[in-house]
Amino acid sequence: MAVEDSKQRPRPTFSEIPTLEEGESKNKELVLTLPVEQGWVASAIRQHQGFWVWERVLPGILTMQEVFKHDPNDIIVASLPKSGTTWLKALTFTIVHRSKFSFSDHPLLKFNPHDCVPVLDHTYAGLVEQNLKILPSPRVLGTHTPYSFLPEIVKTSDCPIIYLCRETKDVLVSFWHMLSARNSIPFNQAFELFCEGRAPYGPIWDHVLEYYTISLHNQKKVLFLKYEEMMNDPIEAVTRLADFIGCPFTEEEVKQNVVVKVVEFCSFNKLKDLDVNKNNSKNDFLFRKAVVGDWQNYITAEMATKLDKITEERLQDSGFTY
Repeated sequence: MAVEDSKQRPRPTFSEIPTLEEGESKNKELVLTLPVEQGWVASAIRQHQGFWVWERVLPGILTMQEVFKHDPNDIIVASLPKSGTTWLKALTFTIVHRSKFSFSDHPLLKFNPHDCVPVLDHTYAGLVEQNLKILPSPRVLGTHTPYSFLPEIVKTSDCPIIYLCRETKDVLVSFWHMLSARNSIPFNQAFELFCEGRAPYGPIWDHVLEYYTISLHNQKKVLFLKYEEMMNDPIEAVTRLADFIGCPFTEEEVKQNVVVKVVEFCSFNKLKDLDVNKNNSKNDFLFRKAVVGDWQNYITAEMATKLDKITEERLQDSGFTY
């Protein structure tokens, strides 16, 4: 069954986007010279170094590359949108700070995971008011950018990066549903753009392969996780995650079922039912189903075959499969 088309709305010009700081003006000017795609939602996407990025976000990303202040204890969580990002942020933040916060009085009970783990892309683009200096140490910071877009200090330091990928068809459907709340383009049009690689932070295959390749060559730098495997065995995934970032669970914690408690505390249903997420229009669109294979309810067999074939071709000889 195909998704019903939704109505479009006028797209704002760049002048309607929040004014950038004076130091970012050159990046704004650069962005306006890049190839543009007037698709998806109100904000256009621009192509830079092989990837398509939101026009309103890209100047901030370029500024982030120049001015980001690295802390030796920083931890980066990276993913394409709608790949389990919110879940990964909640898990990582809870694991890292489990000695600071109890489950009964935890920041995630009052704040959305994206408030606790800010998206650097949006922060430097001025789309959120987030003071990175006041985050508890070690800071857990999020990004949707490709690996090649990260600040050099992040790539060359010991800063660990956790990357989560998800099956392409589920990413497409979940992403379109999120944007449909903002009057996205018709699904059939979104599907074609996605297949062509002209999607926010796409092409999806290149985004995944950048992090996957680094994870093969430097296992201490990038932990590469698959959403479907995490859903199948969250205990094992959380244990791996904790080991990777240098916060392994002790034998005593294992005996006290702390790993299980972390998984339960950060579960989709737990987070979705919290007042801060359920009764907040800014956050509720972040939670939909979190189901593996939900694409089958929306994508036709013909469309699925087409996207699978493209995926196979784009991943050919990489060694990576979903």
